[in-house]
Amino acid sequence: MVELRWIKMSLFLILGLQFTAVTGQTSLYITVRDGDEVTLSCENVMNGQDKCDSTTWLFVGSGSTTAVELIKLGQIGENAEAKSDRLSVTANCSLVMKKVTVEDVGRYTCRQFKSGQQQGQDSQVYLSVVTMTEHKNTDEVTLNCSVSTYEQCEQTVKWVYEGNYWDVNTQHMKESQSSCFATVMFTTSPLAETSKYYELFKCNVTDKKNGKVQLFAFSPQSSGE
Repeated sequence: MVELRWIKMSLFLILGLQFTAVTGQTSLYITVRDGDEVTLSCENVMNGQDKCDSTTWLFVGSGSTTAVELIKLGQIGENAEAKSDRLSVTANCSLVMKKVTVEDVGRYTCRQFKSGQQQGQDSQVYLSVVTMTEHKNTDEVTLNCSVSTYEQCEQTVKWVYEGNYWDVNTQHMKESQSSCFATVMFTTSPLAETSKYYELFKCNVTDKKNGKVQLFAFSPQSSGE
C-alpha cells in the first residue's frame, strides 16, 4: 500500500514537472502602427550578462517557417544585415526596432545560452502591424485600416469618429468591416472639404484574447510615405 502511494506521488511530480515545462514559455502580443518604434521585451533574460552576450533573438516572418537570427549572443546576426540599421538591444536585452513595416510582422523569440547550451524556456513576442491608407477621388474620401498578423487574425478593427462609433447610415458617411480590416468613406460633406478631417478619425483595434483596446490616429503620412 505504501509502495502504491509512492508510485502515485512520483507520477504526480513527473506530470507536474511536465506541465511546468510546457507552460514555462512566455508569450506576449504587441500591435503597433507601421513607421513606429517598438521594444520587444525578453521575459527570460539571465542575470550577469556582458552586453547581452548570452541572449539571441530569432525571427520567423508571417507565412514562413525559417528562423532568422536577428541578434546572436548580443551582436547583430549575419542574416539580419538588411535590418541592422533599425535594430538595437537595450541593457536588459529587449529588442528595439525602428520604423516598423509590415515585413516585420511575425514571431520573435528571445533565447538564453550558457557555454553553448540553451538555458530555460523561450520567451516569445508576436508582433502585429497596423497600416492606414487614404484614397481621394474628387469629392469622395476613403480611409482604410488593416492589421497584419503572424497567426490567424485575433483583432477586431473599427473606425472611430470624434471618439464615438457612428451609425453606418449616417448621411455622407459609410463604413464596411471584415476580419482585421475596416473602411470608411465620406462624400460631399464639410469633412471632405477640409485638409484636417483626418484629425477626427482614429482606428480602433481590439485584441480578442486579452481585451486590450488601442486607438491609432490617422495622419496623411500613412498613405505610403
